Amino acid sequence: MDNFYPINISGFETKLPILPLPSGVRICFLNLHGDQALTEHCGKEIAKRIAGECDVVVTAESKGLQLAHVVARELGQRFYAVCRKSKKLYMQDGIETSSVKSITTGEVQKLYLSKHDADLIKGKRVAIVDDVVSTGGSLLGIEEIVRLAGGNIVKKAFVLAEGDAAKRDDIIFLANIPLLKG
Repeated sequence: MDNFYPINISGFETKLPILPLPSGVRICFLNLHGDQALTEHCGKEIAKRIAGECDVVVTAESKGLQLAHVVARELGQRFYAVCRKSKKLYMQDGIETSSVKSITTGEVQKLYLSKHDADLIKGKRVAIVDDVVSTGGSLLGIEEIVRLAGGNIVKKAFVLAEGDAAKRDDIIFLANIPLLKG
């Protein structure tokens, strides 16, 4: 893999590997797993942009986990909610979305929220935090589960907006990346 996309994410210079998806589209792949410096930087930048606006942060597994951890810590929030992509044993009394599809997964999937996290969200101002927004499929699933839990979405914040997502006026993002054809 020797094809990279150089990017400045709110003052953090990095290179994202360009990877092909089965659909024929190539993406600039942001991977926060294992990169504590990038994750800390992005989490702190997002926290600055949503400070005072929300009571709780929610994300989807898996690349959003460490990002939400940093954002919640910076906002002084002990807990954050996690939408899981499979139903775990402790989630038997939780809630689930209808089917959603993301550009990277390429398959239809559901999102699940534990009762603890649903209770955390209920009646609260919620900020959705995740790594990348592209087609908005995963975002729709998170929005649905927050509504089902009784939360009020006040912010939607991402490290990167991919392709046409950068034109949206209902999201906050630190930088944008292209969707590359073939």
